[in-house]
Amino acid sequence: MSKVILVGEPMALFIAETEGSLETVTQFTRSAAGAEMNVAIGLKRLGHEICYITKLGKDPFGNYLMNFLEKEGIDTSKICFDDHYPTAFQLKGKTSVGDPEVAYYRNGSAASNLRVDDVDEIDMTGFNHFHLTGIFPAISDTSRATLLYLIEKAKNNGLTTSFDPNLRLSLWKNSADMVKTINKIAFRCDTVLPGISEGKILTGFDNEKDIANFYLEQGVKNVVIKLGPKGAYVKTQTEEGYIDGYKVEKVIDTVGAGDGFAVGFISGLLEGKDVSECVDRANAIGAIQVMHKSDNEGLPTVEELTRFMEKKNL
Repeated sequence: MSKVILVGEPMALFIAETEGSLETVTQFTRSAAGAEMNVAIGLKRLGHEICYITKLGKDPFGNYLMNFLEKEGIDTSKICFDDHYPTAFQLKGKTSVGDPEVAYYRNGSAASNLRVDDVDEIDMTGFNHFHLTGIFPAISDTSRATLLYLIEKAKNNGLTTSFDPNLRLSLWKNSADMVKTINKIAFRCDTVLPGISEGKILTGFDNEKDIANFYLEQGVKNVVIKLGPKGAYVKTQTEEGYIDGYKVEKVIDTVGAGDGFAVGFISGLLEGKDVSECVDRANAIGAIQVMHKSDNEGLPTVEELTRFMEKKNL
């Protein structure tokens, strides 16, 4: 299997046990969150070798996340600790309708202070792929500079690259800065994976075909646009098409569905599947993920994924 490297900010996650506003909930279950970490876990469960880059605080949350990643079998040798800055954490509400309420505590975190000096000696020789999202460059100017440095390092070492915009306007100074930076990163990557609403914000176009063309004209090789329950639209330099989504029995939690989608598409590419098969797998894992309450709990093994996908045509 392929070797994949990722960079991001993992967070301790506290999930409400009961419905209601976060200010009134009294009981939470602890887990772990972070878009890039979710992708790392998903790819590992499908058999790929994964290395994760980040910086954690020397605190209970940092120790918890380190142990969590190691138990998932992820290579943590590129993770560094900071004596001064804390590990980020997140609260997530419980709801039976729509998206859950989320509160982040990440300002001034250890990961937001990951610097070029921290990653300068990382050797990407032997890795096949680098995955990133638009969240890490949003948390600080320092993290943004570090991410841009790592992209160039990956490209210089011959790694393929994938990028999920994962727009979080609340993390940016303003929407103009967000759009400019996200597109700057996207144009440097081989694969871009926006949701349809994200694509509209980033390109100004109101349909998936024009959004895809916007990125393809800038040299991106694969553009996959998530269309929610309908599935996804994919366009490359040589082919395009719509791939239907999977039936979801009951939506439990929508957070992490996009990360599951990325897992499916990236793993398919790395395993040599054609683009339509990659998108079909992406749709499947996204559907599986919304039927579970944590950000990464539902990410399947190969056997679990195969069983789920076999039900599509029944």
